[in-house]
Amino acid sequence: MALIELKSNIRTSVGKAKARAIRRENRVPAVLYGPETDSVLLSVNIKDLEQVMKNSRAGQLILNLVIQNGESYTKTTMVKELQIHPVSRNFLHVDFYEVSMDRKLRVKIPVVIKGKAKGVELGGMLQIIRHELEILCLPLEVPESIEVDVTDLEMGDSIHTGDIYPDGDIEFADEAHLTVVTILTPAVEEEEPVEEEEEDVEALAEGEEPEETAEEE
Repeated sequence: MALIELKSNIRTSVGKAKARAIRRENRVPAVLYGPETDSVLLSVNIKDLEQVMKNSRAGQLILNLVIQNGESYTKTTMVKELQIHPVSRNFLHVDFYEVSMDRKLRVKIPVVIKGKAKGVELGGMLQIIRHELEILCLPLEVPESIEVDVTDLEMGDSIHTGDIYPDGDIEFADEAHLTVVTILTPAVEEEEPVEEEEEDVEALAEGEEPEETAEEE
C-alpha cells in the first residue's frame, strides 16, 4: 500500500464559531492524536481531503500527514474518524491517529461474499450475520475487504471467523467461533389438522351416523 501525502496547518483556537470560519476558508478542522502523541489541532484543505478520501474509507486509509507550522514535519497516520454533514455531505471534522509501522492496528474491514452457495440453489437463504470484521494487522497490510467464499455451503451450514484465512499477517480480533454467514433452511409449512365437523359431513354423505360425544351426567 503506497502512502498518500496530505498537507495540514496548525490551528490555535477552538470552538464552533472558529470551526465555521475555517470551513468558510474551504478548510476542514482536524485533530491529530495517538497513544504516544499529544493532541495537535490542525486544519486541512477540503479539496485535498476529498481527493485522498475519494476511493477510501475512514479506518482504512494510511497516509503521511505533513504538519506545517513555519517548519514542516511528517507523521504516519490513519483517518480514524470523518464527520460528514447529514444533508450537505460536506466534511465537518477529521480525526487523524498516529500509527507505528511495526505495530499492528485494530481496524474494521467490510465482508465481501464470493460465490453462490449450494444450499441457496436448493432453496435455502443466505444470511450475512456480520457485514464487517475487526482485524489486527500492520498499517501497510490493511485490506480493502475480507472475502468469504460460500460456494460449498449446504443448507444449515455456517462460516465462522475461525474458518477464514486472509492473506498476510492478519489476525481476527473477534473470537474464532463468531458466525459470519449462514445458510438458512426454508421453513416447512405444517398441514392444518382436519376438523371433526368435516369428518362428520363426510360420514353423513356416506349414510353413516357421526360419532356422538358423551355428555356428562
